Amino acid sequence: MSSAVPVEDSGGQVWPWQHPALSSAPWAPPQPTAPGVPAVVPVAWAARVSDEEAQDPTLSLPRQLARARAALPAGFVIVAHFFDVESGRMELDQRGQDAAYARFDISIPRDGGINELLAEAQKPDRRFVAVVCESIDRISRITRIGTGIEWELERAGVALLAVDEGIHPDLIPALAGSGGAGRPKKATPVLTRRVKQAISEWYVLNMLELSWEGFIQHTIQGWNIGKPPYGYLADKVPHPVPARRAEGRTKHRLVPDPVRGPVITRLFQLRAVERLSYDTIADRLNTDPTANPPPEPADPSRAAGRWTGSAVRDFLCNPKYTGHMVWNRRRNPRRGRRAGKVNPPTEWTWSPIPTHEPLVTRELFDAASPVAHTRQGSRTGADPNIHPQTRRSYLLRSYVIHDTCGRRMFGKTRRRGGTYLACQPDPRHHAHKPWYPDHPKSVWVREDALTAAVHDFFATHILGPDRLQLLDAQPGDHQAAAAADTTRRRTQLTKHIENLRRRQTRLLDQLEDDPSDDLDPDTRRAFRKTIRDRFADLTTQIRHAETERDSLQPTHAGRHPGNRDLLDQLPQLQLHLAQAPEALQRALYDAFNLKIIYNQERHQATLNATITADTIDSLTTTIHAATDRPGNTQPSRSHAARTADEPQHPASLVLGAPGRIRTCAPASGGRCSIP
Repeated sequence: MSSAVPVEDSGGQVWPWQHPALSSAPWAPPQPTAPGVPAVVPVAWAARVSDEEAQDPTLSLPRQLARARAALPAGFVIVAHFFDVESGRMELDQRGQDAAYARFDISIPRDGGINELLAEAQKPDRRFVAVVCESIDRISRITRIGTGIEWELERAGVALLAVDEGIHPDLIPALAGSGGAGRPKKATPVLTRRVKQAISEWYVLNMLELSWEGFIQHTIQGWNIGKPPYGYLADKVPHPVPARRAEGRTKHRLVPDPVRGPVITRLFQLRAVERLSYDTIADRLNTDPTANPPPEPADPSRAAGRWTGSAVRDFLCNPKYTGHMVWNRRRNPRRGRRAGKVNPPTEWTWSPIPTHEPLVTRELFDAASPVAHTRQGSRTGADPNIHPQTRRSYLLRSYVIHDTCGRRMFGKTRRRGGTYLACQPDPRHHAHKPWYPDHPKSVWVREDALTAAVHDFFATHILGPDRLQLLDAQPGDHQAAAAADTTRRRTQLTKHIENLRRRQTRLLDQLEDDPSDDLDPDTRRAFRKTIRDRFADLTTQIRHAETERDSLQPTHAGRHPGNRDLLDQLPQLQLHLAQAPEALQRALYDAFNLKIIYNQERHQATLNATITADTIDSLTTTIHAATDRPGNTQPSRSHAARTADEPQHPASLVLGAPGRIRTCAPASGGRCSIP
């Protein structure tokens, strides 16, 4: 390969392209004759190939290099090679993060990617005076990024040349006028390049929009994309397009797997009914791998050969188990961004009607979804904390919620005696929350008072003979108070969201003002990246706040609209929960999704228990497990007579379950006052 040869003169080393340019204009002063040295112009070659699924880098890159060499004028020599194997729609600071080129046997020596090219262009001892590419879209498919790269090279005195635009020495600042035309003409080349960039970006966006609409129709028609989720099998049919059908391609819908389908139903019941953690569910499934075959990932190298908490979490979040076909749950894996990142539910595409047989009802899926938020940071079971200084456990741990902040209250023991549930926000972590200004420094409530209310609540409102009368007799102020609390919380979250959006607007204003003009390129990129990262963080906070706000459905005052028959299906027992072990009590509370909302201003606690048709069998089993101890229970006479000719465990259909009933009552038919 040729290289530039410096010429010695009285002033030291001088490169051939630094000689005064010759001009043929009649008014130009006489020019000295250039020394008789080889006219070598060093040029860097820049190229890009899309990911390996779209193109073959071992063919595309040599082809681009050959075209560049053939188009260069005499004396132009490529002295450096910069290329990437990645999408042309990536941000500049994300380019070159993945060494995809190393997976291919590419015969061209590589000096770096686009960022290494820009870095060397800023150096005074750079090896080239121009950069040549096959076409401008090889630099970037986004006009904003392509023009930014061109501008940085131009500021450094380096020309960006494209083979399909024609190459002339006058386009290079160091050689301007050497072609005899005097001052270089840039108007038409710039217009041509901008038109090509606009067409290139339009083409990509148009193809993406058409593909997006095609995927939506694909989803509406019930066709699955990718590997069938665990619990389903692929019902393959020949591809409707003859050409693809001739290649052996198929499309498929989902049909239940007779072995793995029931495992998914059981998994959702463990989460929604027993409120178990991901790891605990995985441990239970691993006890019988024959009945609960472990999942097999698409990549066999990632197979663990057993159930894991992460696998359980993924299945619980997959809405395809409700019978609807859902697409766009995750972003496509792409270099430069985290693979498989979950999109917010607002961006998912659902089929309007079920397209395959469901494994769980929508009610059971919705019941399992919010468990992660309520369980975050709380361990499963009644065992004490593993911390070496732990001296005791708290029966109502994770059930008591402070209504001002919506956070779980934690157990505390005072030296003078007595156990309490407390809420003490930390200003370092919670000062930015919308509820923080109205939150007391600390809130305490006695655990024994709450425990007595819980025991009486289950003995009378859940399992007592008068539970239906108590349900009907609950005054409307319970719902009214709950509605007021919900409205207040939704208002706080709305204000918080508006504040976050104002902060995003200020960031955009700062970016538009662009105070980074006087910064070097690396610092400028770091400045803009910091703003983008902060903007993304605010977006995440907004999504979390919107999700919490949307989950707070308005509660209307009046009688309970639930199905009274659900409550009546539970056995009637004279329950003495105070004599039951803590582990059995917590199992019962988890089964009913017990929630205790404490209001310090009114010194009141509202107890909530949820019953669904999907959970009747599991609730009945848990009740018997908690009561099969001497002295704990005694069946009521009315219930024994009523169930003489009825099955012990009422049946419920997963695919045709009715709605849910929610009992919301304190221990004595009204809100219980806490001393």
